[in-house]
Amino acid sequence: MLAIIGGSGLSQLSNLDITRRLAVRTPYGEPSGALTFGQIAGKDVVFLARHGYGHSIPPHEVNYRANIWALEQQAVEGVVSVASVGGIRADMRPGVIVVPHQILDYTWGRKNTYFEGGEQPVTHIDFTEPYSASLRTRILDAARACGEPAVEDGVYASTQGPRLETAAEIDRLERDGADFVGMTGMPEAALAREANLDYATIAVVANFAAGRGDSLRGIRLEDIEQVLQQSLARVRRVIERLAADA
Repeated sequence: MLAIIGGSGLSQLSNLDITRRLAVRTPYGEPSGALTFGQIAGKDVVFLARHGYGHSIPPHEVNYRANIWALEQQAVEGVVSVASVGGIRADMRPGVIVVPHQILDYTWGRKNTYFEGGEQPVTHIDFTEPYSASLRTRILDAARACGEPAVEDGVYASTQGPRLETAAEIDRLERDGADFVGMTGMPEAALAREANLDYATIAVVANFAAGRGDSLRGIRLEDIEQVLQQSLARVRRVIERLAADA
């Protein structure tokens, strides 16, 4: 069964034929909401809205540990994260869909590991390649199969939020090698690795990052929603093909 974590603009999957919902309690507190089970293209899928079904949980307050733990308990075979981002690289224009291959972590103060506490042995995970290569390939194959262009790689800079970045901060991220910026990529990806889950991200560029493109003097927040709605309809088609091919 495939798991989908929906980000900003994707608090529900309109192409999900819902069969049941399940409230899950975890050792790490409450997840962002109940798990929604159903079928897409005749295949079992479980969906979770990262920010809650009313989009009320900001990025720095998401209980990432509870979310990943709840999905792992359902014996999912992979987790696809959908996230909105700001484009830094010149070709990362609003509306572009990208499947990142690397991540930079600028978050702080978030509960970012399951391996803590006096009873736990010191445990390290290999995070050289933070996303599952096989799941990334399946996503890209699904995008090609349904005719939706998707950039095949990119470096995701994960910042703390909830405020957007300054132009100078975006300059720094670009110097560090980032292609686009979001607020939810970490610790979600690392926790999925700790839980031995295949994990990959479908990122939707919602706007140019601060100081870039038409965000040179400021980001027009009112334009983001329209871009997301148009782009996420395309993402839903990719997810439907991904599920059908599972």
